[in-house]
Amino acid sequence: MNTKPFLSTDDARAIAAAAEAEARRNGWAVTIAVVDDGGHLLWLQRLDGAAPISSYIAPAKARTAALGRRETKGYEDMINGGRYSFLSAPEIEGMLEGGVPIVVDGHCVGAVGVSGVKSSEDVQIGKAGIAALKLG
Repeated sequence: MNTKPFLSTDDARAIAAAAEAEARRNGWAVTIAVVDDGGHLLWLQRLDGAAPISSYIAPAKARTAALGRRETKGYEDMINGGRYSFLSAPEIEGMLEGGVPIVVDGHCVGAVGVSGVKSSEDVQIGKAGIAALKLG
């Protein structure tokens, strides 16, 4: 039987704290979502001032990144490049930049999704959160 790493509650908390610190350092009001490898929500945090819709968008981005095992920007680029049929792909709704997978020893163990500022800034926050795990 194979074994693989997984995100613990402490890991999700550390990711969220580091992501929140990055957002606050820049004065950004966002929602931060952390999911496991199946896209199931482990952590959701909406900072003061974040738009209510961001509490739906951030988990969708995270879920899409976890299930697809890649950054959600790839989906957005694909659709913007004219592959509109991809909008009908099942189980993925957050096809906007801002979802980042968490990869440990070649295994996708989950993802972070952020919503509330420019997409590139959402990614910056998500990657700052993942950096808290000190994966290398």
